[in-house]
Amino acid sequence: MKEITVLVVDPVGLHARPATVAVNAASKFKSDVKVAFNDKAVNMKSIMGVMSLGIPTQSEITISCEGEDEEEAIAQIEEILRTQKVIA
Repeated sequence: MKEITVLVVDPVGLHARPATVAVNAASKFKSDVKVAFNDKAVNMKSIMGVMSLGIPTQSEITISCEGEDEEEAIAQIEEILRTQKVIA
């Protein structure tokens, strides 16, 4: 299992537009992809799950991937969130 902890720096937090981009990216991988915030982890392939976390700015989130393409999955999701200026 691969895991990263990152800080959400977008002033609005993890909002719908970048969350949708991240969910679409996560959905392309076979690995199980989760995002955790405040001791609650959800499937990162579900926009409803990700949005249910209500992640505000300056929050630490943990993204984890487990499966045959976990390294590629976590690297691509991290890159997408950085490109969208959601995380620093």
